[in-house]
Amino acid sequence: MSKALVIIKSMGLGDLIILSAYIDQISKHINKPVVVLAQKNTHANSIFKYSPYVENVIELDKKGFFRIINKIKIKKFDEAYIFSDSIRLYLISKFSGIKKNFHYPFFSKKGKNFFKTAKDFTESILKKEVNPQPRIYCSDEEVKNAKLKFNISNDKKNIVAGISASGPTKRWGIKNYINLFEKINKKFPCRFFLAGGPNDENLIQEVLSSPIGKDCLSFSEMSIAQTIPIISSCDICISNDTGFGHISSALGLKSLFLFMDSPPSSYGTYSKNISIIVPEGESIESCGHNTRGKNKISFSEVLNKTLDLLN
Repeated sequence: MSKALVIIKSMGLGDLIILSAYIDQISKHINKPVVVLAQKNTHANSIFKYSPYVENVIELDKKGFFRIINKIKIKKFDEAYIFSDSIRLYLISKFSGIKKNFHYPFFSKKGKNFFKTAKDFTESILKKEVNPQPRIYCSDEEVKNAKLKFNISNDKKNIVAGISASGPTKRWGIKNYINLFEKINKKFPCRFFLAGGPNDENLIQEVLSSPIGKDCLSFSEMSIAQTIPIISSCDICISNDTGFGHISSALGLKSLFLFMDSPPSSYGTYSKNISIIVPEGESIESCGHNTRGKNKISFSEVLNKTLDLLN
């Protein structure tokens, strides 16, 4: 059996989750768990904590070229799968003594569809069609404990709200979310789990200080690993294009994604669990970086699609 290293350049949590489907397929192909080399910001240790397809994670240091080589070399890998067109990562793999290196063609990734590029790459190596649907594995015991600790029950609709994003142009207005929560809560008794980090504290406090705040719980002081069993216990997710939305989808939640300044064709069409809303006047194909459509997301469309998911 081959001993394989999977190398990921992308920094984003959502990117890692999209690629995890192909990591699983590579592991199945070689009939052995793989080792993943990924940046700390991807939270790979938390995402793969219970995965049967990932043995462990090595942190990819942006600057430590020879330090990374030394980390890898002692593992004596037979082959590497590099989800990048980076010459640097290819050289790291080669100098680590790995003889068989699969990688994107150099200087080829710019402007390409993120998930389709990864899918085509994996299929070309494995010589078969692969399912792009990712799955995050979670401990049943941790889910049970999360339900008890946070009083998550079927008496209410438990909704993950991905109010965060990587930048302000990718965030639907927080007042829209507050209004949405209030209207949903009139239809169904709900609890809203505010999925954001420490940098989103101002958004979270605005929700918590509103009338709906008493029905909300914040993730801002939790680690990604702590949020996973909570998210797994919820019913649906409403989210900007953010890592928490991708986590929800990979945990099996029906997830409504609001795309306003990023391409849904790359980051929303890979999963059967994701429904997509784009700004008025845009389509899944036309919406992308620099669309700047946060003020053109239809409130009524978001409300109606959320109610459909809850029903």
